[in-house]
Amino acid sequence: MDRNETIKRIKAALKKRSGKSWSVIGGTGTSHGWLTIDAPPARRTWVSVSTGARDETGSTIYREENHPEEEFGYTGPEDREELAKLLGLKSVGHQGESVPASNDYYQEYIDRAEGKTPSVIGVQYWD
Repeated sequence: MDRNETIKRIKAALKKRSGKSWSVIGGTGTSHGWLTIDAPPARRTWVSVSTGARDETGSTIYREENHPEEEFGYTGPEDREELAKLLGLKSVGHQGESVPASNDYYQEYIDRAEGKTPSVIGVQYWD
């Protein structure tokens, strides 16, 4: 399955179902075939800010805040929740959803983006 065609199909399906644009990009170098599905950069304006408090282990407690002027933030909670629902997943991370480089994973995520039950489930092929 062609990486660029997969990117186009996932982008189009997510846009059609949500009415919003989503970023679907291919990796570079050794991660060339991997894809990342995320909010576009203009909506990645969330940052973690220290509350000044610490938990029982002594680690700093952070809260998420939207900083619209932020150039290098991450995807906010509403977009993460929407993307997870669109893909039929429980959750996606701050940096979106990673799709491994294989035909089965590509087909799985095309099906998910189109709102279908995946016709195939990708199987981890690395250690």
